[in-house]
Amino acid sequence: MHADHLALDLAVTIRHDGHGGVADDLADPAALTGWVRAHADGLRADLTAGPYTAATFTADAAALAAALDVRTAVRSLFARAVLPGPPSSADAGRLPSARQALDRLNAAAALVPVTPRLDWPQDGPATASRTVAGTPAAADLLAAALARHAIGFLTSPDLDLLRACPAPRCVRYFVKEHARQEWCKPACGNRARVARHHARHRTGPGSGGAG
Repeated sequence: MHADHLALDLAVTIRHDGHGGVADDLADPAALTGWVRAHADGLRADLTAGPYTAATFTADAAALAAALDVRTAVRSLFARAVLPGPPSSADAGRLPSARQALDRLNAAAALVPVTPRLDWPQDGPATASRTVAGTPAAADLLAAALARHAIGFLTSPDLDLLRACPAPRCVRYFVKEHARQEWCKPACGNRARVARHHARHRTGPGSGGAG
């Protein structure tokens, strides 16, 4: 996964629960801890700029609240990006305005200013890393990292390929990877085709509908 697709992966932690409702994969600090560690490769540079590592990061209630605030902003901006198409059904009437989302995202990104640092040992090549001043709180460090990845995605060419999956009950966003892709995953395509098949049979001749 491209590093800036972390924002997409964050957004789709809201998903269909398989029973007609919506599930949240970041329901508590332990779930966020697992998510951050699963994305250690993408977040390593961001979190090691402070006194933490992505592989050992442990979320608390403050980190969870901060991450969810960024996720809400991201989903609001995703809903704007897919216009004039409909947003994810999970977002209808539940999100801040795009203006509020921009303010939230920019505020989160500014929580922890990051500066580049050059290291060049006598016996090795020059390398670039990142550093931050002081000892930022874990919640601020994570929120800033997620916001920077979101800004990276929202300003990338992939934004033009962002879609809300139209399959019945699906609430995910996805990046369209090829011209014929209509769904976030094959299972959603299968479900949509089954739904269309049943709809045709319900309205066809002999079904009591017009025909």
